[in-house]
Amino acid sequence: MDEVLQRPGDVLGPTGIGFRRLRISELPMMHRWLNNPHVSRWYGEGPSLREVEEEYAPRIVGSEPVEPYLILYKDVPIGYIQGYPISHDEEYARLVDVEGSAGVDLLIGEVEYLHKGLGASILRQFVGEIVFENQNTKICVIGPEPKNTAAIRAYEKAGFRYFKTIQVPGEPEPEHLMQMSREEFEVGPIV
Repeated sequence: MDEVLQRPGDVLGPTGIGFRRLRISELPMMHRWLNNPHVSRWYGEGPSLREVEEEYAPRIVGSEPVEPYLILYKDVPIGYIQGYPISHDEEYARLVDVEGSAGVDLLIGEVEYLHKGLGASILRQFVGEIVFENQNTKICVIGPEPKNTAAIRAYEKAGFRYFKTIQVPGEPEPEHLMQMSREEFEVGPIV
């Protein structure tokens, strides 16, 4: 392990960030990440491997409109990020109520990469390389829990701004919805 990653407070540069489509063979790693306490705190009780396979395999094979990616740092998988058209879920689209929007969710699964300043760079790069590559996408939306202040700060640094809080039926906590338009992305974050 790189010694730099073991010192608290160190910031890692954004130049090593990349993305690769998630593979079926990597679902055990997803299972491990989703069961890490720092992830399950925000994503709910850790799922079984079977539950992970049932949720993510359809995304991998393309039978769902969610695009699953690994977050890589210097070619090492450190987390997961996905993009999807908000319109694919009618009820969620009604709650979000933003035409031409795509959603993004992400998690850093490897503990040693937490609090290293990567979140904003990961999100911004993914939005530019993946989300806004679809010319029909005008707005990108992300919905952390209101108590997830570290994520909210990172998303603000990436250029997202709060626009409303929604309660998704069946979810225990509300979503603090944040958005960024294509035009705002092109101008760059105002920090």
